[in-house]
Amino acid sequence: MTQVPLSIAGETLSGDGREVADVLDPSTGEAIGTVVHATTADLDRALDAAARGFKTWRNTPADQRSAVLMKAAGLIRERAKDIGASITREQGKPVKEAIGETVYCAMLLEFYAGEIKRLYGRTLVRPAGSRVEVQYHPVGPVAGFAAWNFPALNVMRKIGGALAAGCSTIVKPSEETPSGGLAMVQALIDAGVPGEAVQCVFGVPDEVSRHLLASPVIRKVTFTGSTAVGKHLAKLAADDLKIATMELGGHAPVLVFADSDIDKALDTMTANAFRNAGQVCVSPTRFLVEEPVFAKFRDGFVERTKALKVGNGFEKDIDMGPMASPRGLERMESMIGDAKTHGAKVLAGGERIGNQGWFHAPTVLAEVPTGAEIMNEEPFGPVAILNSMAGEDAMIEEANRLPYGLAAYAWTQNPARRRRLAAEVEAGMLAIDTGGVSAADAPFGGVKWSGYGSEDGREGVLTCMVTKTVHEG
Repeated sequence: MTQVPLSIAGETLSGDGREVADVLDPSTGEAIGTVVHATTADLDRALDAAARGFKTWRNTPADQRSAVLMKAAGLIRERAKDIGASITREQGKPVKEAIGETVYCAMLLEFYAGEIKRLYGRTLVRPAGSRVEVQYHPVGPVAGFAAWNFPALNVMRKIGGALAAGCSTIVKPSEETPSGGLAMVQALIDAGVPGEAVQCVFGVPDEVSRHLLASPVIRKVTFTGSTAVGKHLAKLAADDLKIATMELGGHAPVLVFADSDIDKALDTMTANAFRNAGQVCVSPTRFLVEEPVFAKFRDGFVERTKALKVGNGFEKDIDMGPMASPRGLERMESMIGDAKTHGAKVLAGGERIGNQGWFHAPTVLAEVPTGAEIMNEEPFGPVAILNSMAGEDAMIEEANRLPYGLAAYAWTQNPARRRRLAAEVEAGMLAIDTGGVSAADAPFGGVKWSGYGSEDGREGVLTCMVTKTVHEG
């Protein structure tokens, strides 16, 4: 990688006369290239293009739009190894995970290609001679802002459903991990999406978001990132009553009951907790383990954690790569130190690995009091918290204690308890006896401070549409 350009109105724009910023390799901390920052004039040009692109793309026949998205999915599959490698260089995750992320983007497009043909309205029953029809129409140009932890997938979630709905899009991937998102945009353009309908810009995040959201051209904003930034963008969107989808922070509880398959839970959740070095919005972080099985679960979790192999994402058989930035390391050191001050026990890891790059050991904390920062704020790093709980009522109360509600997990073989958990656990997604909360055809999103609106699934298209009711006499 040398320089990651802008893509505006179908034109690739280099850094000639524009500011650029370094892109760093998290395995070494060294610069591996630069990313171009858009000027104000570039952003204005992108807005003008998005307005034109919306008129073109929304009027493209559904069969044709579907075929274009399917072709783009095929191109992404063909390019998955190269795109995955670029993600690993910039973000650090094991290359097998990066390739898997890329393939998931293709799966989303394949689903959306079919969903284009399933955007049905409905006709309401009325007396002969009259008619009421409910229709769905694309909301208009969409501005998307994507986080660095899933450089390709976060971008595809911003643009895939919007394009399926008939909207044009401007997306801003993270400047720290720019290549994966740009690759998604390029595949769509190469497949036949007009360059005015799918654009990619970079720049100082607050400056870009303020400029785009101040424009009446943009009719929807969609964001993945922290709750604090999400609240800020929601306020900007509210000034013009723009529709918003917010996929924000979490702090996922894992309720482990005595009747569960402990070995299966351990095998699944240990790997899940340290996937992408814990830098996952749905990462399981707070393990609430029923007292009779706590010791067995704790010992098994620690054993599996210590067996994980940490290293450069391109090395063979790596389980976990580095953290994506030095900010993550600093946060881990601060939160673990605070937990220890509050009396928490460090059972595995707890410190940085080496002095080159941003590696941190997979960490297990136990007996962490609720007053510790890490029990109340998302760590977003390779750490799992294990606490013993008295029973179901106490576990549900602790699971719901925080203002976050993105993902939650539970392990139990009791059918009645499963139904109770589904009703009572406050989360946008609940996984019972599995580690998966994401599927191309299922809505992905949270409640409370974890945001609102959904990506993926049919809902990921409908959140980019408005409802119109037509009454005929």
